[in-house]
Amino acid sequence: MAKTDVAYEILVDRLAERGVDIEKVKERLKNQKIETPSWGYADSGTRFGPYKQAGSAVTIQEKIADAAQVHKYTGIAPTVAVHVLWDFPNGLADCETLADYAKSLGVAIGSVNPNVFQDRDYAFGSITNENPAVRAKAVDHILYCIEIAKKLGSNVLSLWFADGTDYPGQGDFRRRKHYAEECLRTVYDAMPAGMRMLIEYKPFEPAFYHTDFADWGMSYCFATKLGPEAHVLVDLGHHFPGQNIEHIVAFLIDEGRLGGFHFNNHKYADDDLTAGSINPYELFLIYNEIVKAEENPNPNPPIAFMVDQAHITKAKIDAMIQTIMQIQTAYAKAMCVNRERLLEAQLSNDVVTAELCLQEAFATDVEPLLRRVREEMGLDPNPLEAFRASGYWDKVSRERGIRSGAGLGA
Repeated sequence: MAKTDVAYEILVDRLAERGVDIEKVKERLKNQKIETPSWGYADSGTRFGPYKQAGSAVTIQEKIADAAQVHKYTGIAPTVAVHVLWDFPNGLADCETLADYAKSLGVAIGSVNPNVFQDRDYAFGSITNENPAVRAKAVDHILYCIEIAKKLGSNVLSLWFADGTDYPGQGDFRRRKHYAEECLRTVYDAMPAGMRMLIEYKPFEPAFYHTDFADWGMSYCFATKLGPEAHVLVDLGHHFPGQNIEHIVAFLIDEGRLGGFHFNNHKYADDDLTAGSINPYELFLIYNEIVKAEENPNPNPPIAFMVDQAHITKAKIDAMIQTIMQIQTAYAKAMCVNRERLLEAQLSNDVVTAELCLQEAFATDVEPLLRRVREEMGLDPNPLEAFRASGYWDKVSRERGIRSGAGLGA
């Protein structure tokens, strides 16, 4: 028996002792779906300037082609989020063939993301701007994005607002809140049946005194006022250091308002680093709450699992595959928790045993399991090595070179 097979059999026995059904774990891993963002394949940068890479995608067709490579080698990234301002220079006309193009490469269009932060008119806010004409412009753009989503067959409208102020007294908190509620109501009422609105939040940047959608509670309030198809979008980088994200996730699940994730990682603020690169235990704890929700009745709708990263020093597709693999690992480890033992420890206030249940699962080497799952899916057991060996990145780097184009910092 091969060494990898021995490791897998040992893991199967170990998980059986914890009451974990390995076949059910494998099935859930095979059905896992993570959406990657078109802008993650384009050039990015910081406030100091853009950092261009040879091979970075410029057109939406190139971005979809790169995303298709991630799905080809991981098997669980079948959809691509699009950003209307960056990906649709010709507007609705670009939608006519885009869905078919994506399908021809084995992927599909996922969430649609409006842009109401880049235009100079939004310097003092978009849907919270004092100028009604600017608010109307922002709303019109989002309504236009709904039409694009219809054309593309997308049912997720993902909203992030940079609205805020830099100095005390610059704006009125409550008046701006009312503006936001009014504009969101117009958008929500225009959504077709089956479409979901995901409302993101961020504590600071680009506004540094206050932001109008500063935390999960604010997004939750907006969502609950709108109706059952409005939910909160949790971006892992949009929290202050030390914030307990898994608690937020559990709370929103219990309220039936967790709409989705933007996976990344951060050291200080919104660093947009690859998922699991700084704090893999946090990612595991978040997935622990997700696994519990999957295994127990709860009011939450299906969760949209999406990546939101901007890679500057890493090659784009390498970094995206790394993130997908880290998410797979966190999910697999979360399914290794001895749930029965954990419940007993919690009910008896056995703090040490309860903590050890999670630490034991996190320390479990799930690589033999992930390799077996990939092989059963007809994939190479090591997606990153397989992609690198394919020569795709070398080829597109030579063909595309370094160019200016659409994307953050482009």
